[in-house]
Amino acid sequence: MRNPLQSIRYVIVIITSFLCFNSFAQYQSDELGNGLLRNTIDMPDDYEGKVVCTLIKRDCEQKSKKALLYVHGFNDYFFQAEMADRFNAEGYNFYAVDLRKYGRSLLPHQKRCNTRNINEYFADLDSTINIIRSEGNDTIILMGHSTGGLTTSLYCHSKGDDCPVDALILNSPFFKFNMGGILNEFVIPLVSFIAPFLPDISIPQGASTAYAESLLKEFHGEWEFDKDKKLMLSPNVTTDWISAIYNTQKTVWNGLDIKVPVLAMYSDNSVNGNKWSIEFMHGDAVLNVKDIAKYSQNLGNNIQRLKVVGGMHDLLCSKPEVRNKVYKFIFKWLSTISC
Repeated sequence: MRNPLQSIRYVIVIITSFLCFNSFAQYQSDELGNGLLRNTIDMPDDYEGKVVCTLIKRDCEQKSKKALLYVHGFNDYFFQAEMADRFNAEGYNFYAVDLRKYGRSLLPHQKRCNTRNINEYFADLDSTINIIRSEGNDTIILMGHSTGGLTTSLYCHSKGDDCPVDALILNSPFFKFNMGGILNEFVIPLVSFIAPFLPDISIPQGASTAYAESLLKEFHGEWEFDKDKKLMLSPNVTTDWISAIYNTQKTVWNGLDIKVPVLAMYSDNSVNGNKWSIEFMHGDAVLNVKDIAKYSQNLGNNIQRLKVVGGMHDLLCSKPEVRNKVYKFIFKWLSTISC
């Protein structure tokens, strides 16, 4: 007759094996190939109806308990398979999330990139981080680009001493609109004020495709991406979206208290203009880097800043010689912090 303790252990093994298999079975091959997998996660419905987010992953060849989770920016999704290569090579299991209403997670009934409050994305981050933790990762590094950098900053701040990640990396975080004096100082606050009364007014984001041309291989860049998931021309936004971003930015300006180490990175120069020129390959064509430098000091007590000479808005899409230096600094920094 089987020992009761052995029976309990047997049941635990069966249940654990089932849960592991069920979790793995939810993944399928991703459109990027290269061994990347994706998992579509059902989230609670919101004011537009059904909501999902999408977790993309690729584990190291060698067993590792360290992971990095990447969060994209506005009008964006995860398309940089090279990023997975780099982190896998340094011993990190790689994950990326397409947040609700972006990229792989955009559903037919939804407004692209729409949000009424940055906090809406916290559920996506909680869900993906819980999955990453359940897959055996003891150390989790969170990295956010542009609007993803703004979102992840507020997320980590909101968690206080219970922050579920061990460090935060910011790639050109969106800490202030880059629209010039009167628009920044008067129009954005006014739009934010009227948003509760007129939440769905559509507002154009400009008429330039120069930044997209700097990225795409078919123009001047090195990259390929799905132009239905990341539009050449930034989509219109709503008054609610502007209010959500502006109110979050004000929180950053007033000072955050992120408890984990933070690396804030930004280019050494900004580029202006609507028509592509070679300068777009060597500067931030989206944000004012002086704003990033200024407000990245407000994030907490353990902040490392890096000014990247010749960096594009997405520093990890910059010229090879530039992004190689960025990756080198990231891994050096990660080796010096206590995780």
